[in-house]
Amino acid sequence: MPESRMKLVVTGDDFGYCARRNQGLVECFLSGGITTVSLLVNGSAAAQAAELANRHSIPIGLHANLTEGAPVCPALLRSSLVDHRGHFHGKMASDTAWNFMDLQVDMELRAQVRRFSELTGHLPQHMDGHQHVHVLPGVRLVFAQVLSHFRIPFTRVPVEPGLHSCPWVPAPLKTFYSQVERDALDSIPGAVPRPGGGRPGERPLSAELMVHPGYPSLPREGGCGDGPDDFSQSLDRQHELGVLTDPALGHLYQRLGVRLCSFSDLTQSST
Repeated sequence: MPESRMKLVVTGDDFGYCARRNQGLVECFLSGGITTVSLLVNGSAAAQAAELANRHSIPIGLHANLTEGAPVCPALLRSSLVDHRGHFHGKMASDTAWNFMDLQVDMELRAQVRRFSELTGHLPQHMDGHQHVHVLPGVRLVFAQVLSHFRIPFTRVPVEPGLHSCPWVPAPLKTFYSQVERDALDSIPGAVPRPGGGRPGERPLSAELMVHPGYPSLPREGGCGDGPDDFSQSLDRQHELGVLTDPALGHLYQRLGVRLCSFSDLTQSST
């Protein structure tokens, strides 16, 4: 096996969304397909997810949610952060929708960190954003301040090289993801090393692979307060589960010198 050139954290998102997603994520972890999970604390099966993570010793972080379902902070159920139903405005809300909401975003993010701690018994090792909300211009500064306050050491930089060469991605989604990537890079100028940019003899680069494996949600089961969305009910969730647990993927990692790890492994290797 070649020397490891890349340490790769494989994170399963949306833990807690529904029981079927939880089941698939646990199976994926036990099969070696993922190395950590991100918990939606306002998900309908969040408590079950936290118990499963504890039972199977699954590294777990917070999937901060400001776009789907209802807020965790009761004081925000009637605020500009939500619509007339008391639900977040969704991922397609315009950037200007976040203007002048710093205090509300701060209140909700802190409430979600506290809920995470109540469910798991500890602070998250990492914290990212559901639907990449954490890199939006109106959110990212507050998000960074919350990370600093709770001393959460890792977050996600959603940069996807080669996205435009994927013919199966619909044009509207390509536009959305391209804007997400620009927002991500704007939030940390000069801080992201290019993949493969290390020199011989330097320590291995590290990266995160974001995935969404599981079993499709059933209609009217799961979600974050307003039922499951089309993404969660798609057969793509089970397809991802199959790809990630296929031994061929593990063989590919070995050939490329990629070693799977968790965020805590990165912390230990840097000390």
